[in-house]
Formats: sequence, structure tokens, C-alpha cells
Amino acid sequence: MASASSAATASVAPGSGKPGPDTPGSVAAQAAAAMAVRRPGRLRARTLITLRWLALTGQAVALVVVAQVLRFPAPYLPCAIVVGIGVWLNLLLTLTPISRRTATDWEATAQLGFDILQLAGLLYLTGGIANPFALLIIAPVTLAGASLPVRYAAAIAALALVVVAGLAVHALPTPWHAGETLHLPAIYRVGLAVALGTGIAFSAGYAYQAAAEAARMELALNVTETVLAREQRLSALGALAAAAAHELGTPLATIAVVAKEIAREAPEGPLREDAELLMAQAQRCRDILRRLGEMPAASDEVHERMSLLQFVREVVEPYAKADVVQVEAVVTGPAGIETPDVWRWPEVLHAMTSIVENAFDFARKEILVTARFDAATVTVEVRDDGPGFSPRVLAKLGEPYVTSRPGAEGSRTGHIGMGLGFFIAKTLLERTGAVVEFRNGRRGGAIVLARWKRSQIEAPPLGDVAWRT
Repeated sequence: MASASSAATASVAPGSGKPGPDTPGSVAAQAAAAMAVRRPGRLRARTLITLRWLALTGQAVALVVVAQVLRFPAPYLPCAIVVGIGVWLNLLLTLTPISRRTATDWEATAQLGFDILQLAGLLYLTGGIANPFALLIIAPVTLAGASLPVRYAAAIAALALVVVAGLAVHALPTPWHAGETLHLPAIYRVGLAVALGTGIAFSAGYAYQAAAEAARMELALNVTETVLAREQRLSALGALAAAAAHELGTPLATIAVVAKEIAREAPEGPLREDAELLMAQAQRCRDILRRLGEMPAASDEVHERMSLLQFVREVVEPYAKADVVQVEAVVTGPAGIETPDVWRWPEVLHAMTSIVENAFDFARKEILVTARFDAATVTVEVRDDGPGFSPRVLAKLGEPYVTSRPGAEGSRTGHIGMGLGFFIAKTLLERTGAVVEFRNGRRGGAIVLARWKRSQIEAPPLGDVAWRT
């Protein structure tokens, strides 16, 4: 176990509540998961049918030109039957519900395989590999590489290679002038077969790579849009906070004055206690709004940094005077590694303080705030001994307006959750580079964890020229 580098235990008891639920996976996690999945788009059956009509029309026109214009002798009846089989299949597919939906992977593979075999039959009757139109066998392979998963595309490419090898070995003579036979040297036929096989392999590979790159780009754009949407929501909340800080000052002052008058005139009892509580909470609201409205001024290097121990103490300090729940603040790390100083980031302090504050409403007796460090990372964990996050909302924590609290009943602070606390805290932490996790402990209680790379949050030694921008 790591030796404690520094530790502080503060007898503290928070004063706010932990919205029962607010959290899903971070944008970074979503991006990683999205990028890990590569799935080319599927083909519509109508597209395959249309392309097959074009191919069959071209075959029919070629046969008519050879027969009527060039007048080369050829087995036209078997050729017409092969073309007719393709026409029959296309008519059958057009009249079935398949034509009105997206083809599944195996359906698209079967249709492309049929196209290769149908073209192979026609090439067999008209010269095989020596037929100039043998090049068209690459077309179905390219389409498969661009639109099907790799195993299906590989199957189509393998079928095409087998067909090319078969046509190179045996096929009927190429149609030519009557009384003459077109003979190609064996070495040339082998060269044609190798060229076609190479074209099939490269076309399939290029098409697959192009489709994969397009899919990755689309995923990256989607993730970027998600990040921008989160940033816009955060900006809107920031504008709302600034407006609230400006507009709510006067109403809060009025509330404080009225509450003070009530407390002064009310006899000893619940009414005076409520008035005093109202005054305290109004003052607290004014302090929060003042901090939100303050613009960070240029500060010196010493003020911009703080030790980890100072950080966790500052996080729990607002609750140090409470005595309902004990809060322990601990810093620990392996022996031999220097405890890092961290940047004094207001957003990090605000987010972690909010998380600790929320934990108070649900903790039974104890909240533990632990800052751990090693050579590569700095981790801050907030753990309480309450009932933990509800399974119903655990998967959604961190998103706005996700909460399990219908009102202030059972809350130590009277806080009515709107599901924004964890959303704001998580977003602020992620903007500093943290990976945020929400989970339940093995023995109960909720755990909120923020982890940074040490280089992201560590302040350099005093005197170094390094400033956060």
C-alpha cells in the first residue's frame, strides 16, 4: 500500500445535498467508444436492383452490337438465357418487399455474388478472360468493399478471384470474324488473369479504406457536435449565472432585511429560528452570487498555486463548523514521489465543493475526500456512507435535469435538486482535462472520482515560467 505522503483530518460536516442522480459517461468516453466502432453503411436493395438493371442493359446492348453490327458468330441463345436469368431475378426482387427496405449484409452479399456469377457465365460463353468486358467483374467487388463489413467484402473478393482463375483456365472462344479464331498466347492470358486479380484485391482494399475513413470522419464530426452542444449549454448556464448575480442582489437584500425584522420581532420559538435560517441562507446566496460575478484578476504566481493538502482542506472548509457528519480530508501517495502543487482553478474548487456539499444530504456519518497522486496522475475522490446512487439514474448521472429528489423532504439543507449540480460540476471538471466517474461502493455509499494527468493539473516549481492561459 502507498505510504501517506501527507494527511489531514478535519472534523467537518457538510451543509448541502447530493442530487441523488446526475451522471453518464463523459464526452471523452463517448468519443472513444464511438471511434472504436467502425461500421460501414448498408446498401439499399433498390440501389442494387437499379445497378443490376444498368448492367443487364449494357450486356444486352453489347450482344446486339456484336450480333448485328460486327456480325461475329457466338452462342447468342445461351447468352440471352444468362441475361434473362438476371432480368428474372431483378423483376422478382422488384415485386417483393425486399425492394422497399435496406438489404441486410448477407442479402447484399448474396446479390453481389449473383452478379459476379451471372457475369462470369456470360464471359464464359464469350471468350472468358480474353473478353475486354472481363474488367467489369471488379465493379461488384468495389461496391462490396465500400459498403459491407470486411468479412462479407472478403467473401465477394474471393469469389471474384476464383471466377477469374476459372475463366483463365477454360472458356469458349472469343467471338471473332467467321472462319477465324482469336488465339491469345498463354503468357498473355496469365498476365490478364494476374492483372484482374490484382485489380480486384486493390479495388476492394481501396474502397474499404475509403469507406472506413469516411465513417471515422463522420463519427468525429458527430462527437465534435456533441462537445459543442455541451459547451453551448455550459455557456448558457454561465450567462444565466452572470445575469442571476446581477439581478438577484436586490431581492436577496430585501429578503435579508425582512427576515431580520421578523427575527427581531418574533418571540423565541420556531418562527424566529426559521427567520434566522432564512437570513443565513440569503447571505450564503449573496456570497455565491458574488463569487460567480467576480472576474478573475491577474494574480501572482504564489496565489495561482496550492498544495494538494491545501486543496482538499479548501474543498471541505465550508462545512468545517457542522457536526452532523464527519468529513475527512486526506492526501496520499507513494513514498519517494514528491507531492505535487496544483493550479488554483476556481472551476475545480467550485465543482469539488459542490460534490462534497451534495454528499452531505445523503451521508449517514462520514464523508471521505481523498487526493491520491503518483508519477503520472492526480486523483480526487469523494466517498460517503449513504445509500449510494439509485440504479435507475446511475447511467444518466452528469446530464442536466436528472435527479431522484422530488423536493426537500429528507434533505439536511432543504436543497431542492433540479439535476444541474452534477452536470455543472462534471462539465467544469472535464473542461480542465479530468476524467469523471460516478459509481457505488462495494459496501454501499456513493463515489465520485475525478482523475487528471499530472501534467494537466500540476503547477510547476516556483520560479519556472509557466502560466495557465
